[in-house]
Amino acid sequence: MISPFNDEYFMKQALQEAKKAYDSGEVPVGAVVVANNQIIARAHNFTEKLNDVTAHAEIQAITAASEYLGAKYLTGCTLYVTLEPCVMCGGALYWSQIDKVVFGARDEKRGASRLQESIYHPKTLVTNGLLAEESILLLKSFFEKRRG
Repeated sequence: MISPFNDEYFMKQALQEAKKAYDSGEVPVGAVVVANNQIIARAHNFTEKLNDVTAHAEIQAITAASEYLGAKYLTGCTLYVTLEPCVMCGGALYWSQIDKVVFGARDEKRGASRLQESIYHPKTLVTNGLLAEESILLLKSFFEKRRG
């Protein structure tokens, strides 16, 4: 049986979260956490609304997923996020022991891949580039609108 629930489907869900962030004046980054082909957490940036520099989409999603599962570890889960996690979020993902991270656009300035050594848990599979163009266009539009 072919499942409609694949990486692209879940990344599109993360993009919907990024659009919510965009509409509310937040940097448009969205994330979802998936377990057994079910979204258990949805989040987007809340740094402006909460006046909290740590309120990134990934942190919000990790917290919501942990609460949903009643566990601090996210083994058996995948995070889909529209922008490459920063070092802070990468560290949180390390501690969560999440199985897989899929991100869209690379963050050349602040992304965790800038480090010479991976900060993700050794068992975490990391893939990138999925729907990157859509993520980049949303980010560019947001920053052009702010500068305009």
